[in-house]
Amino acid sequence: MTTQSLVTVLVVEDEAFLLFAIADDLREAGFDVLEASNADQAIRILESRQDIAILFTDIDMPGSMDGLRLSAAVRDRWPPVKIIITSGKQRPARDAMPSGGVFLPKPYAPTAVAATIHGLLA
Repeated sequence: MTTQSLVTVLVVEDEAFLLFAIADDLREAGFDVLEASNADQAIRILESRQDIAILFTDIDMPGSMDGLRLSAAVRDRWPPVKIIITSGKQRPARDAMPSGGVFLPKPYAPTAVAATIHGLLA
């Protein structure tokens, strides 16, 4: 069993194809992956699980909050969770990013996501 097989990643993406693709790629890389299509679903998952190590979220999503607000809420409520934020439309200002958060622009290679996760966990 590899170390990464113990890592649970919550992927939050409103575009179904992208959600499926990155979740599948991360599973193939050995990660345990949970999926949410908006921030409200993500919060419910976070409230029900204690094993989430990484939040990988898109910025632009429908619902009560976007990915930046979600990441701020996660930083406040679940400080140990590492955060990766992605977008193909905007690059958030440094002060809009949560403490310790990493921005990964779209389009991204699946290997870049896994490498970023490993970097955050190192």
